[in-house]
Amino acid sequence: MYADEIAAVAKEAGRIMLEAKRPQITEKSGHANFCTETDEKIQVLIMERLQGLIPDASFLGEEDGQDVFASKMAEGYCFVIDPIDGTSNFLFEYRPSVVSIALLKDGEPYIGVIYNPFDDMLFSAAAGEGAYMNGQRIMSSEAPLSESLSVFGTAPYYPGLPDRTFDIAKKLLPLCVDLRRSGTAAWDMCCVALGRCGLYFELKIQIWDYAAAALIATEAGCTVTDIEGNPLSYRGASSALCLSRGIRDIPECFK
Repeated sequence: MYADEIAAVAKEAGRIMLEAKRPQITEKSGHANFCTETDEKIQVLIMERLQGLIPDASFLGEEDGQDVFASKMAEGYCFVIDPIDGTSNFLFEYRPSVVSIALLKDGEPYIGVIYNPFDDMLFSAAAGEGAYMNGQRIMSSEAPLSESLSVFGTAPYYPGLPDRTFDIAKKLLPLCVDLRRSGTAAWDMCCVALGRCGLYFELKIQIWDYAAAALIATEAGCTVTDIEGNPLSYRGASSALCLSRGIRDIPECFK
């Protein structure tokens, strides 16, 4: 229920991203933390469409000011929206950037939809019903870490985290084939879900970065936790670690 309608909204939002020209920039707090007029335009569209779908739902979105998880969001339905995950990529035309929409039910992930309009790749999942890309069932890789790419985020908006991030990355590099950084957490987790990568980590991301992607990855057989191996809270910012089916234990570099 609702997954097809949410996917249609994500595709409509993706078209706005593709058609955007020279977006006006608004810089938010934190290093290189940008918002563009396109982020805002997409979020308005998503909220209008989804409010018509579930009128009583709450909304938690990066660009609308409702960016703190409130107690009321733990009851009933709550949409968690990132209109453009990878805004810096979008700004500099460095692909990809994605639309991310999650629907929580009583505070737990219920539906996740992520759309990469540049490659026309639509990821979707409903709790307990598997993960899909463009309608085809997907599963994460069974390859061990030594035969897998790893992808990571640098938590660029949080000045205290780069040292530990790159220390982990340095220790992780000889354990895997190589490291990659895309600039969008939601896309990174989808790449693990799809089997392109075996591991993703980041020391701090917001709930709108992980809510949809974590459900998609979980439904694709991944283990998704915080960096210490604890379940994600779905209440706010968290570290994140996503392991494919072939990586059954948290690597020592995270301990």
